[in-house]
Amino acid sequence: MDKLLLKEVVIEQNKAIGKIDTGIERDCLKSFEKYIKIPHTIVISGMRRTGKSTLLAQIMRQFYHNQYYYFNFEDERLTNFKVEDFNALFEILLELFGEQKTFFFDEIQNAQKWELFIRRMQDTGYKFFLTGSNASLLSRELGTKLTGRNITIELYPFSFNEFLAFKGATPGKNVLAITIERAKIKKYFHEYLKNGGLPEYLKYKDAELLKRGYEDILYRDIVARYEIKEIKSLRELGVYFLSNLASSFAYGKLRQMLQLGSVNTVKNYVEFLENSYVIFTINQFSYSFKKQVSARRKAYCVDNGLAESVAFQFSKNKGSFLENTVFMELKRRGGEVYYFKTAAGLEVDFLLKEEKNKIALIQVAASLEDEGTKNREIRALMAAMEELKIDQALILTEDSEQTIKIKNKTIHVTPIYKWLLEKA
Repeated sequence: MDKLLLKEVVIEQNKAIGKIDTGIERDCLKSFEKYIKIPHTIVISGMRRTGKSTLLAQIMRQFYHNQYYYFNFEDERLTNFKVEDFNALFEILLELFGEQKTFFFDEIQNAQKWELFIRRMQDTGYKFFLTGSNASLLSRELGTKLTGRNITIELYPFSFNEFLAFKGATPGKNVLAITIERAKIKKYFHEYLKNGGLPEYLKYKDAELLKRGYEDILYRDIVARYEIKEIKSLRELGVYFLSNLASSFAYGKLRQMLQLGSVNTVKNYVEFLENSYVIFTINQFSYSFKKQVSARRKAYCVDNGLAESVAFQFSKNKGSFLENTVFMELKRRGGEVYYFKTAAGLEVDFLLKEEKNKIALIQVAASLEDEGTKNREIRALMAAMEELKIDQALILTEDSEQTIKIKNKTIHVTPIYKWLLEKA
């Protein structure tokens, strides 16, 4: 591409990133100190507008103090950028900023064959921090040229702790023991439950930002990239998942609903939505891999606010928003997440497979005041604990707290807002 235009883009972008409001410190920022000391390429992946560029700016300011190169490939002027243009870009960066050893590249998946340049430069001692919005593209290119030489960190919308920091309400050590302070935390929790944690939306409170962001994902990240023809079906599938948080699904039923010709097409569309971080799907847990992949899957959304803006379902489905909130926190904390069904068909919302194959069971219920609901949740957990040979489980509720002991089993009942404030 034209070198003068490329230089103009570099100058404008670096002015912009230098002025960016870095907002609150993300929970994961401190962990980057250990990544700076190793030669691996660091990849920050996640949905559009989760704050990846802002996190890059936080890393640059805290650890590099203007000793870096920055470039953002999410710029319409770069449509003709090809792999051979990386050398021209490097020359411009050298000319403008002198010799530095660290690159920060935003939305790298938009550059063709980017992994070739990075591998060559990495071999000569350069360090890279990358962001990207497509899990499949990133893993494919990283796998071909940078296997074993990269570390990927997934960035999600604000956690509840980050949300409170954004609101200027970071809780103290004993805040939940003080009635007034606990009431404030509960008020913020209900706001977080509905509005989610996408930084731009929380800052400007304009639902159109969420809708436009979602449209960008559909049309720029999926339709254009994968040359989708059945756009209407893709849109309907996205709305279906965002309207049915925490629901199980079968590909065959989705094919019938969307009137598509093939189950494989439906599977591809679901995969595209997952790769763009709009939704996540989980398997039913089984020690048999065959049973695991043949069972229905459950789907969750990356952000409650996004689901609410697209589907307008919060008032009717508060319980599923609670479950979605718990799921996203489990994603942040790591570990393998499944749901579980007992031999009798009783369902437990989450089975978390942790280190050394340790298993945790979590049920989510808005309230346990209704005896029928309470007995149903306890019955499912007791059966699951018996089958899995574990003696502890957790029920997360909107506001209940108690300990239930039955035989040699213990079920802890905890408010979700309290659980969210715990450190993983």
